[in-house]
Amino acid sequence: MVQLHDKTFEPYLSEFEIREIVKDMAYKMGVLKNEKPLFIIILKGSFIFASDLVKALDFDVELCFMQLNSYDGTKSSGKIKEIMGISKQIKDRTLVVVEDIIDTGNTLEYLNQHLLAEQPKKIYYSSLLLKASVYKKTIPIDFVGKEITNEFVVGYGLDYKELGRTLTQIYKLKIS
Repeated sequence: MVQLHDKTFEPYLSEFEIREIVKDMAYKMGVLKNEKPLFIIILKGSFIFASDLVKALDFDVELCFMQLNSYDGTKSSGKIKEIMGISKQIKDRTLVVVEDIIDTGNTLEYLNQHLLAEQPKKIYYSSLLLKASVYKKTIPIDFVGKEITNEFVVGYGLDYKELGRTLTQIYKLKIS
């Protein structure tokens, strides 16, 4: 068990399980090798996952970062706030958006509109975790590490009020 602020979390995915998920995703992304993709890492939650993912790839990629925020505590606020934009030209580039978790898809929808306006060649979306039961958008997620139930999770980059990101496992909110 882990205590973060006023919430208790219990183990959900072990370090070993996470490593295997990342390795599998990197293998599947091998189809992009010849496209010389630009990976857009969505901060803050994706930074640990993205680091492990790009190291597991068998080809080199360019990286850039974007920071968005849509959470208030354990719930999605429904409002997307762009904190840091992309610093590279993306027109006619193949992009791979790297997310930590996709639930409602509101952030993804915002991001998709923002990126399409810059006329990339192709956009691929990837996420370590997908809450498929609550994702109702039409944008396809090309690379999914693991589908999970609609539970609040922390660790491995994911946070609860800025704590828990450095946990090496993923924990879910304990329901008492």
